Amino acid sequence: MGLFSDVLLTVDYDRTLTAPDSSIPERNLAAIRYFMDNGGAFTVNTGRSVPMTRVFRDIVPVNAPLLLYNGSAAYDPRENRVSFCHEIPMDLWQTVAECQRRFPDLTVEVQGIDAHYRFSENPAWDAFSENNRCAHALARPGDNLGPFLKFTFYGRFEDITVNSFFHGDPREIRRMDEAQQELVRLWGDRLEVFRAAPRIIDVHAKGVSKIRCARELQQRLGRKILVCAGDADNDLPMLLGADYAYAPADGAVADRFENVCPCAEGAVAEVIAKKIPAILEK
Repeated sequence: MGLFSDVLLTVDYDRTLTAPDSSIPERNLAAIRYFMDNGGAFTVNTGRSVPMTRVFRDIVPVNAPLLLYNGSAAYDPRENRVSFCHEIPMDLWQTVAECQRRFPDLTVEVQGIDAHYRFSENPAWDAFSENNRCAHALARPGDNLGPFLKFTFYGRFEDITVNSFFHGDPREIRRMDEAQQELVRLWGDRLEVFRAAPRIIDVHAKGVSKIRCARELQQRLGRKILVCAGDADNDLPMLLGADYAYAPADGAVADRFENVCPCAEGAVAEVIAKKIPAILEK
């Protein structure tokens, strides 16, 4: 038994574990290794898919399944398999066709286990996927894309970074607001619809969330305490439902939770070095 043997720590990836420029502070990596060496269970809890974890899988140490697709699946990178998942209860191809008809100005993407899929030629989307080391392909009606876990709408691609989607002019933001509202009207009884960034809309099965996935993993691992860290609106269920929750001081939801230092300074390291020891002292 180690110092942290009772604890499962799950943290958001973008702008929590990483700095705004997508780099990972070395302070975070060192702290995670220390946490795991002393009995803690650690994993990333993110809206990213299996293909989009390839950019960090060889860098970030974990000793529990990754929690992905905003809680739609848990993936064990050591065994290269999905541990558990919650699929969208709709026909994939009918859904894609309806999305293309209603939102022709937005890029529709289905995030699969093996790759991300687009449905028309889009060089900007290709460049974005390649920069994030994400396997990607053009899908044709009838192709088998695997489990239907999550689909996403992107606004205009300004450059090849995830960070570019965290801002936009008022017209772009208004258009994403309208699209989000229409999706809720269409499928709000069957789907969760929310903003992963000002110009990204994520959609997955009703009832799925980062906290549901984290609690399911906690139960499987037999850990007594769930600690979570996140920065954005899609982290709210995880943060509100955790036993202890923290936000980087520069996070979008920093005003609602106890703060640690800004993400570029090693927010996750501060949770491990200062916050969790204080919890255990209680």
